[in-house]
Amino acid sequence: MNTKLVESLLQVILSLSDEERSLLEEKLFFDSLEPSTHDLMQLAQNGGAFNFLENEPDIYSLKDGEPI
Repeated sequence: MNTKLVESLLQVILSLSDEERSLLEEKLFFDSLEPSTHDLMQLAQNGGAFNFLENEPDIYSLKDGEPI
C-alpha cells in the first residue's frame, strides 16, 4: 500500500474549494456508473445477442421507405 500517496491525495482533496470537491465527487461517484458508448458498442458486438442478424436476408434496398 502506498501510504504516502494516499496522504498526499488527502491533502490535495482537503485543499479544494467546495465547488472543486463537488466536481471531484461527481466524477468519482456518478460518471463511472453509466457505461460509455464504447462499452455499450463492445457489449452489443461481442455479446452475441444480435448474431441472428447475420443470417437475415437483405429484403430492403436504398429505394425502400421515405428518404431521410
